[in-house]
Amino acid sequence: MQVRDREHLEGGRERWTVVPETVDDLWHLHHVIEPGDRVAGDTTRRIRRNDDDMRDTGGEREHLWVALDVDDAEFHRFANRLRVSGLIDACSREDQLGQHHTINVETTDEIEIEKRFKPDQRDRIEEAIEATDVPSVAIATVEEGQAHVHSIAQHGTEERARITGTTGKGEYARGRDELFAELATVLGRLDADAIVLAGPGFTKEDAYKYAVESDPELADRLRTVDTSSVGDRGVHEVLKRGAIDEIQEETRIAREAELIDELTERIATDETATYGPESVAEATEFGAVEELLVLDERLREERSGRGEWGIDADEIVERVEQQGGEVTVFSSEFDPGRQLANLGGIAAILRYRLG
Repeated sequence: MQVRDREHLEGGRERWTVVPETVDDLWHLHHVIEPGDRVAGDTTRRIRRNDDDMRDTGGEREHLWVALDVDDAEFHRFANRLRVSGLIDACSREDQLGQHHTINVETTDEIEIEKRFKPDQRDRIEEAIEATDVPSVAIATVEEGQAHVHSIAQHGTEERARITGTTGKGEYARGRDELFAELATVLGRLDADAIVLAGPGFTKEDAYKYAVESDPELADRLRTVDTSSVGDRGVHEVLKRGAIDEIQEETRIAREAELIDELTERIATDETATYGPESVAEATEFGAVEELLVLDERLREERSGRGEWGIDADEIVERVEQQGGEVTVFSSEFDPGRQLANLGGIAAILRYRLG
C-alpha cells in the first residue's frame, strides 16, 4: 500500500491519502474504515435527468468526485473490491449532496480517509506498507491420490486447486504420474515467489522430482516440508512449523497460528491465559496481559456500537500497549481466527497466574 499524504486536522482527526496495491490492502482498509469516518475518491454515479424520469431509463453514469459520511464498508474478497457506503457530504455535483452512494475501491484507486486513527489501525496500515516487499507464497500439499494448492495472503488462505488421482504404485503408476503432472502444471502457473510442497512420507519428494524435471524453473521456487496431513490441516502444520517464516520475515498467519496454539496449551495446563471480555478486562486491570488476542470482526462490531462485550475494547487495547503488552488483531478469515471466535473473540496470554 502507498500512503501519498498525511494531513493533521482539528480535533485529533487526520486525512490520509492512500492507494491500495493488492487485495490484501483492501482487506486491511476494511478494518480501518468504520462508520462516522469520511472517505473521498473518484467514482461513477447514475444521474437521472428530468426526461429520464418520464421515460424511466434509469439515467446515465457520470464520473464524479465524492466524499461520503461512512455508514458501512464491506470487503468483497472474490470481487477484489472494497465497497464503502454512506451519504454524500461533498461532491463535484451539488445536486447529489445528501444522497446515498457507494464507492467501489479497487487496487490502484486513490482514496482519502479522514478520521481519528486508533493505534492498531495505524499499525495495520504500516503493516500493509511493509508487506509490499514481502515475497508471495503458496502451499501445495500432496499424498497418494490427492493434492491441494493454497495461496497464502494476509487476509487468509484460499484453496486454488484440488487434484485427485489413482492411488498406489506398480500397475497404478500411470495414475500417480498423472496426478503429479497436473500438480506440476498448476504450480508452474502460480504467481508466487515461493512454493512450499508438503505432505506425509515420500510422496512429496516424488512429486518434487517430477515437477522440477517437467519444469526446471520450478526448482528455484520449490521447497519441501514434512506434514502428517494434507489440505487445510496440512497448511496449518506448515504455518505452525514456521516454514513460511523462512521465506517471509513475518507473516500474519504464522504468527496467529503460533499464538492460538500457545493460548490453548496454557489454558489446558498452567492457567496463565484467559479468554472472554470480562476475564480479559480483569487481567488488564491487574496489568497481567502479555499478549492480547482480539478478533477483527468482533473489534469492528464493538467500535460500531453493535457489539455485546460490555467493555470498552479500545480502552483495553490502549491499556495493554501502555503496560508493555503486545496486541495482535486476528483475521476471521482462517482457522486461528475461527478458534479465537469460539473463545469469545478476545483472549490474553498472561505474565502470571491470577487468583
